This record gives sequence, structure tokens and C-alpha cells, in this order.
Amino acid sequence: MVSDSFVEVGTGPAGAERAAELDHRSSGFSPWAPRTWLWAPRTWPLELLAPLGYWACTRLLMITLLFAMKINANGEMHTLYEKWSRQLASGSYPIGDPTWQYPPGAAFVMLAPRLVPWVNFVQGFVVVSFAADAVVLAGLLRVGRRAGRSLTGAWAWVLGLPLMLYLPYARYDMIVTALAVLALLTVRRSGRLGGAFAAAGAMVKVWPAFAVFGAPRGRGLWSIWLGFAASALALTLIAVGFFHGPFDFLNAQGGRGVEFESLGGTVLLVSRFLGYSGTIEYHFGSMEFLGPYVPEVSDGLLALSLLGFCWLLLWRARARIWTAATTADAALAAVLVFVTTSRVISPQYFIWLIGLGAICLSFRATTQRGVVALLVGATALTSVEYPLFFDNVMQGSVGFTLVLVLRNVLLLVAMVLSCVRLWRSTVPGSNGRLPRKTPTNSRCGDEQ
Repeated sequence: MVSDSFVEVGTGPAGAERAAELDHRSSGFSPWAPRTWLWAPRTWPLELLAPLGYWACTRLLMITLLFAMKINANGEMHTLYEKWSRQLASGSYPIGDPTWQYPPGAAFVMLAPRLVPWVNFVQGFVVVSFAADAVVLAGLLRVGRRAGRSLTGAWAWVLGLPLMLYLPYARYDMIVTALAVLALLTVRRSGRLGGAFAAAGAMVKVWPAFAVFGAPRGRGLWSIWLGFAASALALTLIAVGFFHGPFDFLNAQGGRGVEFESLGGTVLLVSRFLGYSGTIEYHFGSMEFLGPYVPEVSDGLLALSLLGFCWLLLWRARARIWTAATTADAALAAVLVFVTTSRVISPQYFIWLIGLGAICLSFRATTQRGVVALLVGATALTSVEYPLFFDNVMQGSVGFTLVLVLRNVLLLVAMVLSCVRLWRSTVPGSNGRLPRKTPTNSRCGDEQ
């Protein structure tokens, strides 16, 4: 791995990029440098002040919406999160609760708001989410000012997340996304630390494991997997040692059905206009279809997820060309595969996609710009469906059903486009190009 203290930059493209980065650091403003910049407003760069200003304003509006909207915006925190927190504080996971469907690490997220002093649980949860939001922005701003990087990712996070209105502060997915972002930001400098962050996220909600799925081959890969395994083992031992029933969530996961917002659920939703008799009811923590053909649709979605996983393994085996953006691009593609083919597509899943898309846009070499644009559009449509007109969709409104259909079409197109661009940019000869003769599985990995 390339260390910050290693001054000799060498020759070739990697050395040129390193020299440009060193020159960029020495000549430009760095808010992390040990200087009195904080007390000298004239030294504050507009490129940092602008996203910070927009971030502060949009987050104030999002938090205001959370507490001011007439609908029960923070109801899930009251009815579920706080209840789970009390049970966990007593030393037990919510055993037998069909709505608890999360890995053991989620316990630490649910307990975190209780550590915030002088506030109630909901307010503490918002404080923790706000801190996670700030961590993501700080990381994107820092990486975006390096040579070969871009602040476009920071802007995508600042302006993309408010499209979801108050939702990012009413679900714990903000915290999960922060762990995945930290994994992608740190894996270049420290494989073990990046792997540890990915494992911590995976122990909370599984999908952050894909943050290091696309890490390049080479000596650094073993360091990543070592950090991942050590972190996962440590968190598992803590959960087993301090809480009762950490793996009870597996029983609830096995009973999940087809949520009407999923790709298969949308097919059933449209079929109601053609006489389909299935109904939408609250089941296992979400609004799911109950009725004929639901098991077949569920099996079909599981088959698609398995097929997508096989494609990801094939890509991993065939990929030979890594750029600085490949690990992030692969993470976005992998998560898109499993979100799109999932039996459940909850609105908060778009927090993950916006976060991963922001990381991709922080690299000038990314292949995912068009994908992120599609995801921004899908995120906006998601907010129309939920929370604004959720009941209208379930009651069969034609117009709002079309909104959900369009959202899922955009999501499907984004998944296909992401996978195609990832394959073409990493598999030799897949884009009409001859394989590269220079090795890409060691130094290129270090320059990521």
C-alpha cells in the first residue's frame, strides 16, 4: 500500500498521479492541516463553503420536516426503534418479533441514541443520524480535493439526499451508509481498516459487505479480508456475550413475502387493474401482497438474486483492469443487483444508493455517472410514492401507480447500465479493446 509518508513518487502514470497529488496538497488549502485557517475567513475556499452551506440548510429543512409534518413521520422510531432499544438494554434481542430482521450489529445502532445526553430517544436518534450524515460529507469533501478526484460526489450527497424529504433522519440506514462510505474511503490507505468498516456495516445490515467486493487483486486484498474477518468476529462475540438471541432475526427473514413496492410487487400491483384478486396487508414489517401467485413471484425474485450473484462472481473472476474508481463502481453495481431483485424495496434503500453513487462521482475515472443520474430521478419518484401519496398507490390510483412503475423501470435500467459499464471497463477485450499488457493487480490496486 502507498503510504502518506512515502515521498518518492517514482515514474510512470502512477508516479505522475502521486506527484500531482503531493503538489495539490502542498499548494492548496487543506482544512485538515495544522494551521489557524479557522480564524482566517479570507482563507476559506468557496468550493468547500458552498457545499457546506447547502448541506446545513437542507439538513435543517429535513429535520424540521421530520418533526413538523402532520403524517406520523417519526412513528417508526417511536413504535419500533425505541421498543427494540428497551429490549436490547435489558440484555435480549427482540426474540419472536417478526419485524426484527436485522443482523446482530443493529443492536449497537439502536442503543446509540440512549447515549446522547439530555434528549429523548427520537431526538437522540436524529443526533446520531446527523453525525453520520456529517461524517459522510466530511469524507467526500476530503477525498474530492485530491488529484484525480472530484467534489461532484459531495454535491450529489448534499443535494440528492433531501429528495427523500425527512426519511433519511427517520431510518437507521443513514448510519449504515456512513459505515459503507468509510470503508470505501479508507480501504485505499489501510486495507484492514477498510475491511473492518465494511464488516461493521455488514453486521448492521449486510449490504455494506459489497463495499470491498470489488477490491483489486494483490497483496492488499488479504489485508482487507483479514480486517473484515477480525471485525465481524469481534462484533459477533460481543453480541453473543452480552445479548440473548442474536440470531433470531433469521427466522423473520425467512418469512418475508413480496412487498408491493418491489419489482415483482409492481407486476402484481398493475395486475389488479386486470382483475387480480390479491390484497396488500401489513406483514412481517412491510406492506406485502397476499393472495394467488405471490409464492411464484417470490421464488422468481429469489432466482433473479441468485443469477445476479452468479454474474457478480463471474465479473470478479474475469476482471483484470482496475482504476481508482473500480472498487466504488463495483460496490454500486452489486448493491443495485440485490436491491432491484429483492422481494422488498423500501424507500430508505435509496439512501444506500445515493451514498454509493456519491463515492463513485468522487472519482473522475468512474463509469457510473449516467447510473447515478438515473438513481437521482428514481429517488425523486420514490418520495412521490412514499411518503407523499403512499395510501393512493395502495388504493389503486392509476396515476400514482404509474409513478411507482416508472421508478422501478429507472431502477432496472440503472442496474443493467451499471453492470454493463462495470464489465466493459474492467474485463479485457469486452469493449473491443486489446488486453492491457501492463500488470494491474498490484500497483494499480495501491493507487486506488
